[in-house]
Amino acid sequence: MDRRIALRAGLVQLAGVAVLSIVLALLLGHEFFRDNGFWAGPLAWLLCAAITARVVGLALAPVLMGALLAGIPSGLATVLGLHWEGALLAIVLFALWCGRLAVDRDLMEEIV
Repeated sequence: MDRRIALRAGLVQLAGVAVLSIVLALLLGHEFFRDNGFWAGPLAWLLCAAITARVVGLALAPVLMGALLAGIPSGLATVLGLHWEGALLAIVLFALWCGRLAVDRDLMEEIV
């Protein structure tokens, strides 16, 4: 596990999610997310993960796979009414995935 990459990935993902959430909330309003959050949220999450992959220097496909996997518990938390708690959990899991990818090149090659 590369802790430095994990920390950077977590911070970049957190910043990306926060900024994108604020911008979209200002532009689209709460009603949009109430009606369309089931697809807009995961799409925004993957967009932020793609940016994170670029910033920390990891391959896109394995990072997106980790984002999808980290998003599963987040989705379950959202169903339970714990949207932001689930998002924070997903960021931690995603960061750990990225930290692992940084040292496990075989895992990256298997996913690509």
